[in-house]
Parts: sequence; structure tokens; C-alpha cells
Amino acid sequence: MHIGTAASNFTGDGQQKTFKDLSSSVGLTAGLHGQLTFLSVLNSFLSVTAFLGNALILIALHKESSLHLPSKLLLRCLATTDLCVGLFAEPLAVTYWMSSANKNWNICRYALVTSLISGYILCGVSIGTLTAISVDRLLALLLGLRYRQVVTLNRTYVIVFALWLSSAVFSTTYFWNPRITFWCSIISIPLCLIISIFCYTKIFLTLRHHQNQVQGHVEQPNQTNQLNIARYKKAVSSAI
Repeated sequence: MHIGTAASNFTGDGQQKTFKDLSSSVGLTAGLHGQLTFLSVLNSFLSVTAFLGNALILIALHKESSLHLPSKLLLRCLATTDLCVGLFAEPLAVTYWMSSANKNWNICRYALVTSLISGYILCGVSIGTLTAISVDRLLALLLGLRYRQVVTLNRTYVIVFALWLSSAVFSTTYFWNPRITFWCSIISIPLCLIISIFCYTKIFLTLRHHQNQVQGHVEQPNQTNQLNIARYKKAVSSAI
């Protein structure tokens, strides 16, 4: 994230260089050949596991029929985003590191920009989708029978499209001013985390209150309701 803070700097001879040039220079990568090679090998392995793992998740979601369709769409979006990280973002990062280690500066500069843009877009969509999943789980608890009327598939498609569009727009501001992209990340990531923490905290407090109410009743609790609550808890735990 610190990449966006240095859009331009000055060298000792007074020449101005962009961060893209400084990040692909001999001085910055000198003596780091071993570390860059290690990072490249590690991320190559993670790239394969991210692709295969999320491909299996997408197959499992395709076969799953009991999930509410909007919830399934959000999970598919998250798995697709993380699959693209393994397919595009991590290979681009490996290309940048290896081109830096081998002093191939032309490839290094282009790999840096494409790696940053893809990383900003995919991470933005991923974090936004995680936040949407937490809100979806909270609405399922609070709305009860009205949940399926409020959270529809068409509205979820609109939310997913908005996540991809906003992440793409914010990421392309890097070409205009990297500081804008940087500050968008600084603001949006903590905001998404706060929303998710609030949603899951509200969920657990509501479930605890419900459990206390059930234990306080002398009558036999409704078994169907208990089954639904147990299934909901499992879904929330899986989302976390």
C-alpha cells in the first residue's frame, strides 16, 4: 500500500523520476536477488493453490442447491475474485520480482503497473464482497421471513456489479495520481472491516439473546426453529 505514497521523487542530480522508475532500478533491488527469487517461488506455489482451491469451491457451489441464490452469488463472486488473484495478480507480481532480480527493467516497469492495478481491483472486490456477505447474514437474522423479499437476486447482481465498477474506477486513478488510489484504500479497507465487525458482533449478541430466551422458557422449544438457528450458526461460522 505504501506504493501509492511516492508518485514522484528526485534523484541526487536533480532529475525527477516516477515511482515506477524508482521501483525498477538497480539501487532498489541491489543485493535482493535471493529474497526476490524466494518470493517468486512462494507466490508461484500460492498462485496454483489459490486457483485450484477456489475452482473447487466454485464447483461445490454449482452443485449446492440449498443455499439462497443471492447468498450463493456473493460466495461465487468471492471465489471468482480469489481465483483471479491466483490466475492474474500473483503471476504478475512474480513477473515483476523476477524481472527486477534479472535487471530486465522494461518488463519490470510494465509488470509493476499491471500488478498494482490488478491487485487493487481484485482486493477491492474481495474485501467489498466479504463485507456484503456479513451484511447479508445480519439481514437474514433480523428480517426473518421478509429476508427473501428484501434480499433478491437482481439486487445482489446490482451490488456485485457496483463492487467491480467502483474498484475498477478507483484503481485506474493510479494513472492520474497514485495518491488518490492510496487514500481510497486507506479509507475503504478500515470502513469495510468496521462494517463486518459490527455485523458479526450484532449477530452473536442477537443469537446469545435468543439462546437465553429459549433457556428461560419452561415449554419445549420448537425443534424446527432450533434446527434453523443451528444451520444459521453454521453458515455464519463458515462466512467468518
